Amino acid sequence: MTQIEIHPRPRTPQDKDRELIPRAMTRAMLGLVMAVLVLVAWARLTDRPLIATPPEGEIVASRTLILSGDMAGSATVRAPDGRVLADLTPEEGGFISGVWRVIQRERTKHRVAPDGPVILIHRDTGRVEIQDPSTGWSADLMGFGADNARAFARLLAQ
Repeated sequence: MTQIEIHPRPRTPQDKDRELIPRAMTRAMLGLVMAVLVLVAWARLTDRPLIATPPEGEIVASRTLILSGDMAGSATVRAPDGRVLADLTPEEGGFISGVWRVIQRERTKHRVAPDGPVILIHRDTGRVEIQDPSTGWSADLMGFGADNARAFARLLAQ
């Protein structure tokens, strides 16, 4: 069996003249970073309004819910009076359980009760949103895909 040792080729004086990254490319990247920095600073200093946000819309329907779940993905959704609205298996409640975990994390960070209610909102723009009044956290559920938003929209329809 033959062993072959591979050593890097020693640098020669001609290699010193050859640039690994062209100087023009380095300057262009530095210029791009500086341009972005200037634009962001200008927008912040002039209080330029945010323009890439989804439209608010009017509230069409809202419902107060109490979520609970587990790490396996099953979830239980209750009304504030304790009535069970949905008892979901891990296959059915994966996204709802995932949102519950995010809410639990936010509540832990804010040191508030972990079992408080959340508000599910449907707006006239067709967007579904969930808000946690105890922490101020909210999420537009349309950003997670139509199927995931539909899982919460079904809870509003009940």
